[in-house]
Amino acid sequence: MSAMKITALAAGFVMASLDATVMQVAGATIQKDLHASLSQLTWAVDGYVLTFAALLMLAGGLGDRIGTRRVYLWGMAIFVVASLASALAPTVEALIGARLLQGAGAALFMPSSLALLVRAFPDARERTKVLGIWSAIVSSSMALGPTVGGVMVGAFGWPSIFLINLPVGVAGMLLTRRHIAATAPGTKPLAAPGHGAVIVILAGLSFALIEGPQLGWTAVPVVASVAAALVAAALLVARERRTANPVLPWALFRRPSFTGSNAVGFLFNAAFYGALFMVGLYVQHARGASPLQAGLEILPLTLFIPISNIVFARVSGRLPAGPLLAVSLLVAGAASLFLAALSPSTPYWMLAAGLALTSIAGGIISPAMTAAMVNAAGTEHAGVAGSVLNANRQVGSLVGIASMGVVLAVTPSWGTGATVSFLLVGAAYLAGALIAWRLIRDRAAKPATVPTRTHAHAA
Repeated sequence: MSAMKITALAAGFVMASLDATVMQVAGATIQKDLHASLSQLTWAVDGYVLTFAALLMLAGGLGDRIGTRRVYLWGMAIFVVASLASALAPTVEALIGARLLQGAGAALFMPSSLALLVRAFPDARERTKVLGIWSAIVSSSMALGPTVGGVMVGAFGWPSIFLINLPVGVAGMLLTRRHIAATAPGTKPLAAPGHGAVIVILAGLSFALIEGPQLGWTAVPVVASVAAALVAAALLVARERRTANPVLPWALFRRPSFTGSNAVGFLFNAAFYGALFMVGLYVQHARGASPLQAGLEILPLTLFIPISNIVFARVSGRLPAGPLLAVSLLVAGAASLFLAALSPSTPYWMLAAGLALTSIAGGIISPAMTAAMVNAAGTEHAGVAGSVLNANRQVGSLVGIASMGVVLAVTPSWGTGATVSFLLVGAAYLAGALIAWRLIRDRAAKPATVPTRTHAHAA
């Protein structure tokens, strides 16, 4: 029974984790087959992250409102349908639309899945063991994403990376209906106007970053999108100042460690996923790799994350999160600056070494920032704090991928583009290291009055 519950609730995370990495390998093939421009390819990757990030916290509140299991099943169904639409997309525009829908589905099931898992295993000792298995499944699916993508694209074409979601999603829904108990709806109102403003902010920012290099930074649509984002941001701030039902727990941001953890989360995701997007294109365009070779060549960037997760679990009780974060971010930053010095003719082992160091550091950074956030928020606010950190990290991914698209669009060659990209990625890691060193302190959190939620998020 326990195995069936874990399988049911891990299905969504496995699909989402694979989707976050397999597209990086398939990007060059999709670009060729669908005659897509770089900005269109960026939309196909970032469109998923856009709706995911924009709807993540709203989806968590929706689960509280109408029932967590129902929202989980809705999200899985939407994701499966969107995956089929992605596989059958005849044009890049159709693919972008399907990817936007995929992100909406992922936003619904991601926060619900962990909340359901916690409820399905009320015994604390059993739940700890289950969460360890859960984390291993999620980390392994992400680590194997590039290789799975390379094999699927090389053997069956790029639509196969979406078709693989169909049996996984259907099995997950059937197992959930059979083995996971329904949850009662709540009465907490949704902060719909605030979430609407967040959507406009992220959409405007994405449009400006992705289309700016193509249309020109002073083009009317680009300027209008920036203006819309600024107006929405002003309206959000005005609403948050006077409402009793805010989107964000502002009281927690008065704690330096909480603010620092979120800043590190944003920078880490921007750097890691921005680099993953760029490297997947770089090894194919600049180094002549096939999709399968590309999947294998970028594997070092994800392969060591599960191993480092285990290392963190062993050392976390003896080392404070702040300094551990700072050192790990320094290692990732140094590795990225080393990669910036390489060229397309550099031996592959040097590229692999730099990517592997980033992977080793990343596997420590992710759980360490989560631990620092929980320490800062306190266990009584862990749910809402996890929601903020997870949403913030997705925004970081959105900005990182879009920024890499800008760099690749304005640089004259793939070699130059990779150099500039790795310099920016290294700067983001080093900025995160400084923030972790200055702001994150491992001490008991002081009480604060913030809204609570019953769901939690995986970081």
